[in-house]
Amino acid sequence: MFTAMLWLAFLTACETDSYEKGEGRYSLLQADFAELHVDGQKRGSSFTTDDGATLQLAPPFTAKWIETADTTYRTIVYYSEGADKSQQWSTGPNNIFVTPEAIGMVATLHPIAYWRFKELPEDPIGLESAWLSKNGKYLNLGLLVKTGRIGDEELPHNIGLAQDTVYVRSDGRHTVRWRLLHSQNGIPQYYTNRRYISIMMPTNVPDTILLSIPTEQGPLHRTFIPNK
Repeated sequence: MFTAMLWLAFLTACETDSYEKGEGRYSLLQADFAELHVDGQKRGSSFTTDDGATLQLAPPFTAKWIETADTTYRTIVYYSEGADKSQQWSTGPNNIFVTPEAIGMVATLHPIAYWRFKELPEDPIGLESAWLSKNGKYLNLGLLVKTGRIGDEELPHNIGLAQDTVYVRSDGRHTVRWRLLHSQNGIPQYYTNRRYISIMMPTNVPDTILLSIPTEQGPLHRTFIPNK
């Protein structure tokens, strides 16, 4: 899986990396958060949704941001049904084929011990939504990011996830405290963009997650109970 470690830098004007609502360009298509499977030719050949369905892409999907072959990317996939199964990419009669209309990469974070960060910035950021994926692998955040340009340059925001504390009870159940880190990086705050980030669950999935997010109103605290 293609992921970030300490810091993740992301631009707010990326191609099709927001999950549109209402009557947007992709609002009439099926859209799913998914893991995109990339083949040896750096093509997205299939994807697995958070509901557990695996769908084949016809034709295979290509994009500049797919830089690594034989890997998996966290994505939002916009697609339509009714792809032509007779083409050369068909691999079997039981596959379900769909046509990719647009696919955007979703930034993915791992919780990292707070002491590994040289700085722990907490510039305000908006939270629109937060939910655990049905497959239990991700905690998804819909963020509202203030952004703007300095001249012709699009500067990146820096996002990180610090793990502050782990509490272990006598019955073995454990709770973790995570803190979302955000550096505005000197970017003007002219307008707001919606962007999504997925936090990948650690191997030892906690029983309770206490997440803190810096907002203009102060720290926002949310509690999540993962399904194991």
